Amino acid sequence: MAQLIADRRDVDFVLHEQFEVAELAKNDAFADFNRKTIDLIVTEARNLAIKEILPLQKISDSGCEFDAGKVRVPEAYHKVYKNYCDGQWLAMSDSPEWGGQGMPKAVGLAANEYFYGACNSFMLFHMLSHGAARLIESFGTQAQKDQVLKNMYSGKWSGTMLLTEPDAGSDVGALTTVAKRNPDGTYSITGAKIFISGGEQDMVENIIHPTLARIEGAPAGTRGISLFMVPKYRINADGSLGEFNDVVCTGIEHKMGLHGNSTCSLTLGGKGQCIGTLIGEENKGMAAMFQMMNEARQMVGLQGFANATASFMYALDYARQRIQTKHMTDPADAGPSAIIRHPDVRRQLMLMKSLVEGMRSLIYFNGMVQDRHHLSDNAEEKARLRDLEEVLTPIIKGYITDKAFEVCSHGVQVYGGYGYIEEYPVAQLLRDTRIFQIYEGTNGIQSIDLVGRKMGMKKGAAFMAFLEEIRKTIELARGIEAVRPLAENVEKLFNTYTETAAILGKAAGSDKVLDAFAFTHPFLEATGDLTMAWMLLWRAAVAAPKIGQKKKDDPFYQGQVITARFFINTQLPITAGRLASIQIMDGAAVAMEDANFGG
Repeated sequence: MAQLIADRRDVDFVLHEQFEVAELAKNDAFADFNRKTIDLIVTEARNLAIKEILPLQKISDSGCEFDAGKVRVPEAYHKVYKNYCDGQWLAMSDSPEWGGQGMPKAVGLAANEYFYGACNSFMLFHMLSHGAARLIESFGTQAQKDQVLKNMYSGKWSGTMLLTEPDAGSDVGALTTVAKRNPDGTYSITGAKIFISGGEQDMVENIIHPTLARIEGAPAGTRGISLFMVPKYRINADGSLGEFNDVVCTGIEHKMGLHGNSTCSLTLGGKGQCIGTLIGEENKGMAAMFQMMNEARQMVGLQGFANATASFMYALDYARQRIQTKHMTDPADAGPSAIIRHPDVRRQLMLMKSLVEGMRSLIYFNGMVQDRHHLSDNAEEKARLRDLEEVLTPIIKGYITDKAFEVCSHGVQVYGGYGYIEEYPVAQLLRDTRIFQIYEGTNGIQSIDLVGRKMGMKKGAAFMAFLEEIRKTIELARGIEAVRPLAENVEKLFNTYTETAAILGKAAGSDKVLDAFAFTHPFLEATGDLTMAWMLLWRAAVAAPKIGQKKKDDPFYQGQVITARFFINTQLPITAGRLASIQIMDGAAVAMEDANFGG
């Protein structure tokens, strides 16, 4: 039977052979999570995803219903949501103090790969709920934590993120939502927010909205923004629900994809009755919100990857079953062949496989970085790991979602005409995936973050931590004869990349700043290509020595080496050309006058 959503053998390879996640159980914090337990968790997640969440995917495409300020999700969501919450899947890697399971982040990501690959529309409700709860856990008062965390981590209540406004868009500093101090220490909130995923829904009793607003008299721009906890229903002293808090849904968007998640417009305080409490310090709201945004950006990368791996699994199965056209080298009287034998189809499947497997390794690696940070008691090591996560975040969000859309597009192409028909699953995956390149900061913003902030952060120390990890893998692979030529090719590209980074960084701090920032996205793409090569080389270095040890495992391990060979030898030359273009840094895009565009 064909696998659905993800290749379980590859999931196990990354967890147990590439990253040896079970070794974390040697630490008291993760002592309960040995290999047997980890495998059981992934198996149970896979079962829930395939048996219950995956059937929601097609249902979700019919969308949510809006009626007089209320949103109804597809009816089938309710039972699955209850089972998801009963399994305590929402807070897998969170503190048991607030109802979490305390498992390693990397293991939670493996489970989430199945959940999100099954139905992203359904899972998006939970993604923001978790991020909102983590935000309050980190920056909220004890009273706020006691009020909401157990209910949020259990899924009884949900959460959102209220940033975007009609006239502000990505320029958060231009927001106009106002917070007015009340004598009792609360704030009256008035304003309007748009594009709020899960801003109104009927699966939960209450919705907690972390909301950015400007206290009356605060400075303009982002330095005057504060963060508030604004519930849909007020919370009484005993934890019970109070009166409606004047947070009104005025409509939901009709979107290209993700129809099964309500994207809402909200009016706060239209009747002057919306009350919020301050989270963290006054005028420090953006700093706090960035924690949630960074988690969300990493999870958006997971969203894109999960759709990409699902599309690859569908395309691979279809290519093996679809019989069409005689193979080029078969005898003249031979019948038609399975399309997986045709060279161009194989090329597409190879590109899909290499990207999906590189993405999986990168996402799990980032989880391991967080796990190691959690376990470390060395301040210097903790800082290095946090810096590494900072650099990886725009790559995970920006590059992975760009390439996820490309993978899903190839999925449609492998299906041919049937791929363009909504009866088949790959069309919806393509539509659903397009938004991931836009929300939680467009991928152009991710590229600016990489070049304008992360490269120079801590005088370049954070970026150097990233480069050092790549060097480690190159050295590892150099010592393995079967993959040494691949290591040398990656090293060649790595050297060109570091030269280009220096040129771009210097230009960004000079009078060529506009030219430089016209090349940040190509640089993000080159960074991602190098990162994929790093991960695939690492995989090959782990797999190559195991070839011949167990005959049944040889096809998988050989596939790892061939996949790395494909990406490194066919895609990195393209990356080299992109780096050459960045070094030339022709300023045509900036020099172009508005009138020159025509129209």
